[in-house]
Amino acid sequence: MLSGRVTQAILRGLDRIASKTSIADEAPAHLRTGRRGEEDAYFYLRRRGYIMVARNFRTARHRGEIDLIGWDRGKDKEDVLCFIEVKTRTTRDVKPAQAAVDRKKRHDLRVVIRDYLRALPRRQFPEIPQWRFDVVTVYYEGGSGRPTFELFQNAAISS
Repeated sequence: MLSGRVTQAILRGLDRIASKTSIADEAPAHLRTGRRGEEDAYFYLRRRGYIMVARNFRTARHRGEIDLIGWDRGKDKEDVLCFIEVKTRTTRDVKPAQAAVDRKKRHDLRVVIRDYLRALPRRQFPEIPQWRFDVVTVYYEGGSGRPTFELFQNAAISS
């Protein structure tokens, strides 16, 4: 657990250094906020026991990206492969972050998930493993710099 906190502190330090360069300043604020939210969500899920195996997974065949992929030990003690969408906001005023995972987004994610599952090595996975779709919302409110998280396990992926 300590090594995860040290790694997170190092990454935050590197992000601060990178933000001082002109390249990082070129990224729009909402993209920087989203990147920070994905980073914090990654460590949040690790603290919850997820074993993360991929970040920002894309496929050349279809549009869309899966923010995080990790294994979670299910209630029945079986590992479940989780495809996780991270939504980051600085306020709750407009609409909940999870509402941004609309029908189009779910469709794009479903296609990329199918590609990921098809690409799993058959020796290691002779059958498709049990899987689910999760949404993590990250809120940066009040200027504290400390995010609050909500985890929606087994969010609906079908349209």
